[in-house]
Amino acid sequence: MLQNLYVKNLALIDEAEVEFTPGLNIMTGETGAGKSIIIGSVNLALGGKLPKEMIRENAPFGLVELTFSLENERIKQILEEMDISIEEDSLILSRKIVNGRSVSKINGESVPVSKVKEVAGLLIDIHGQHEHQSLLGKKNHLHILDAYAKNRLQKEKEKLKGVYNGYQKIKAELKEASLDTAERERELSFLEYEIKEIEEAQLISGEDEQLEQDYKRLLNGQKIMEAVSKVYEKTSEGFDSATEQISHALRELSSVSEYDEPLAGFENQLMEIDNLLNDFNREIAEYISDTVFDEEMFSEVEKRLDLVNHLKSKYGKTIEEILTSLAEKKARAEKLSDYDAYLANLKQEFSIKEKEVEKYSKELSEIRQEAAVELTGAIKKELKDLNFPQVSFSMKFQKTDFYTANGYDDAEFLISANPGEPEKSLEKIASGGELSRIMLAIKTVLADTDAVGTLIFDEIDTGISGRTAQMVSEKMNALGNSHQIICITHLPQIAAMADSHYLIEKSVANEMTISTIRPLEWKESIHELARMLGGVKITDTVLENAKEMKELAANTKKSLGEQ
Repeated sequence: MLQNLYVKNLALIDEAEVEFTPGLNIMTGETGAGKSIIIGSVNLALGGKLPKEMIRENAPFGLVELTFSLENERIKQILEEMDISIEEDSLILSRKIVNGRSVSKINGESVPVSKVKEVAGLLIDIHGQHEHQSLLGKKNHLHILDAYAKNRLQKEKEKLKGVYNGYQKIKAELKEASLDTAERERELSFLEYEIKEIEEAQLISGEDEQLEQDYKRLLNGQKIMEAVSKVYEKTSEGFDSATEQISHALRELSSVSEYDEPLAGFENQLMEIDNLLNDFNREIAEYISDTVFDEEMFSEVEKRLDLVNHLKSKYGKTIEEILTSLAEKKARAEKLSDYDAYLANLKQEFSIKEKEVEKYSKELSEIRQEAAVELTGAIKKELKDLNFPQVSFSMKFQKTDFYTANGYDDAEFLISANPGEPEKSLEKIASGGELSRIMLAIKTVLADTDAVGTLIFDEIDTGISGRTAQMVSEKMNALGNSHQIICITHLPQIAAMADSHYLIEKSVANEMTISTIRPLEWKESIHELARMLGGVKITDTVLENAKEMKELAANTKKSLGEQ
């Protein structure tokens, strides 16, 4: 769950910190107090876009930090597989913005925003007006169904994905194979030319490295011989050579070594040096006599190296890649040589793969349609609890005229909110308030299968009031039993049901407008409910109503908890 939120220098917030609790966390405040800034800050930490006006004016930086406590062992395992270290079952996501640039961190380690978003998807789910509107898109309906039936669909989806990849590969090859006779002959002729060019080179793996060494050696032949000759001259020729000097030193040492034991050791060491130097002189003399630097040898190496580099420029960066290219060209040429048989085999293979994709797509669809009956029945039950007394809710399936890795299903939710009216798509009949309740019903149904621990609802109360608001509050309370819920609301019926109630306030300090957030005690919560009920003037009657609402909510929570 989201344990702590810390914000500094963002919009109207100078510095704010809030500790959230399990269950239903409600945030309220007057219009313009900064409720949207709180959700915006969370979105920012989770990798959302950074509006230019988000950073507080004249502030050196902006910072938002989210601290999560981790209880789900599966999520901890997934995070570890992502190479994210977990410290004492907690995870800190932070984002700091300086001069228009931001740095995201997970537990103090800088990471790309893409990784933050991936991690956030495991921990928190934010539902605002935009998310409610996403229900209008048909493609999202199938995602919801698949989330509900994910355990039943997982194996079938994996089977289909493997078969579909092979199907797509053959489909692409079949498309490329659609050549007329002239095109085929041109391609075959060019392939034969390339094959001949590579084969005539008679390449040997690793020879390019040896050629490079030989080329450098031959190119610098004169310089090498001059240097080696000088070395030989210094070590073995003339009175001043190293050999003569060491021999002289050895004779001097031998003449006195019998008089002192340590001198015998020195004599042996110098004798080893003399032997090593004699061996060195012999080997370097052989190198000088055996090494030949002539123009003909240099020309041959240069010519061969040019050929290898030419082939590299056309067929691969290494000789191994060139030889692999040769094998591929031979295989392609063989297919084109016996094109009719190749095309017939390809079509037959494509037909087999297509039938396999059809088979697994059908199996997937059958599981989905069975699960859809369960899902829509469960959503219908939840919608009745949310003041859709005569609702009809179902899912319509159609078959696309093409295959995908997710099958061929084109599914859509249908709803009728009034008896006697035919079911229609959500976009044709659902208002903003209805969409928010449908989304709440869906999230309630998916609660048991949804591993995401924290759900944030912004504008869940759009377009609702009265009895409907009471029903929504009870449903939010029920959802809070299995998830941490953070909800921004302007309805007292929902606020009264809070396990923890937070007030977002706007004030002026040092001629600057700032927003703050703080938890409310029981009496303070009643006063805030009274403000929401009574507006500007809060009378004793309004306060009594607020107190009664709070007490009724507590009794309702207790009775629901005992069921």
